[in-house]
Amino acid sequence: MLQVQDLHAWYGSSHVLQDVNLTVNAGELVCLVGRNGAGKTTTVKSIAGLLPKVRGSIRFEGREILHLPAHARYAMGLAYVPEERRIVPGLTVRENIRLGLLASPLRRHEAAVIEEIAETFPRLKERLDQQAITMSGGEQQMLAIARAVASKPKFILLDEPSEGIMPLLVDEMFSFFRALKQRGVTILLIEQNVELALRIADRAYILDQGEMVYEGDAEAMLADAAIQERYCAV
Repeated sequence: MLQVQDLHAWYGSSHVLQDVNLTVNAGELVCLVGRNGAGKTTTVKSIAGLLPKVRGSIRFEGREILHLPAHARYAMGLAYVPEERRIVPGLTVRENIRLGLLASPLRRHEAAVIEEIAETFPRLKERLDQQAITMSGGEQQMLAIARAVASKPKFILLDEPSEGIMPLLVDEMFSFFRALKQRGVTILLIEQNVELALRIADRAYILDQGEMVYEGDAEAMLADAAIQERYCAV
């Protein structure tokens, strides 16, 4: 479904990614792990179309998208939940969810979509008319995820969804990721909690200093403490 080949990316003159290759098949949940600064966020931003200087190939459902703008990739069904959450603080929870429908054909069914989202995320259902900025960090992260799934994307890029969130909410969030996978949504997950990510993933990649150094079965990597210690320990 997603094929990244020989990907290079730069921030200014800094060459951050070098010959990155990865594949995510339809219906898979694949995790991308590595130490801070390894280039994980740069990778998903490149896939989402948010970096101006990239080279290589990014194919989504067989189509080359490297030079397509971010909104065109979103319209194809490729959603991105950034590490920073980026909810709109001056809007309510309901209004933030509506933003995820602006470029979607589902916009004409807005009320039904928001009701479905509210049933999926009970914590948000209780707060639909509350200012988003007044919620906890974990609830704001749930809102960012809810906004992304409102348009029923085919593929979701998740960047550090559990960062700074209490364990109870993390458990709820990862249960939802499993449910998304069961519905056929394909996921590429960046996650600082390596053990938790590997427990729900099919396959794993490790990025180190901008280069891909490992690809394999998630269960096998979970059992290999030496690899985790070498490449993922903080």
